[in-house]
Amino acid sequence: MSKKIYLFATSKSEHAINVKSLDVRYLKPDIDFSKYDYLIITSKQTVKALEKYDKKDFIDIPALCVSIKTAVAYKEFGGTVLAVGDGYGDNLAKNIKEFPKETKWLYLRAELIASDFVKRSKDEGHKIDDEILYVSECSKEILQTRVDDDSTLIFTSPSSVECFLKNNSIHPDAKIIVIGSTTARSLPEGIRYIISEKTSIESCIELALSL
Repeated sequence: MSKKIYLFATSKSEHAINVKSLDVRYLKPDIDFSKYDYLIITSKQTVKALEKYDKKDFIDIPALCVSIKTAVAYKEFGGTVLAVGDGYGDNLAKNIKEFPKETKWLYLRAELIASDFVKRSKDEGHKIDDEILYVSECSKEILQTRVDDDSTLIFTSPSSVECFLKNNSIHPDAKIIVIGSTTARSLPEGIRYIISEKTSIESCIELALSL
């Protein structure tokens, strides 16, 4: 019998037992978009949150997107993509460095973030404001999930690790796959893991199927 693959994410795969890791609550702070040259978008949830606003207020402001998938979501929404990162929030500082320090950025984000690229960029003199557009909370689904000891577990964000560990531990026989280095750092010390070749769920699934 093949071992079970669990995917802890907001997206799904036909090859895994899908466990939604987070419930998302969207906010709508007052924002004067006209003050900014560019937006910074690091998730598809941010694009979803922008549906609460009048498109004409921001849709012509190009966005720096963290990954190809986020860029596609913003394009489908009708937005213009300024540049696309390599999938890692930590590395967006490199993209920001390519623009003059006088550039005014608006980072539209979750309440809790794992990357410190904004702080590092601001320390170097770049002008970045931020607004919280959504709050992520552990879903009942992940809190109630129990897994077989020898399963393959795919974690796609630091919060998916943290929520899983609230009511579970990671067995030594489990195979652990993470979508990137930031997620890997959220694992308990001593846990062995494999980072997927690309920062995508598809890449994580391919790796899981090959084990």
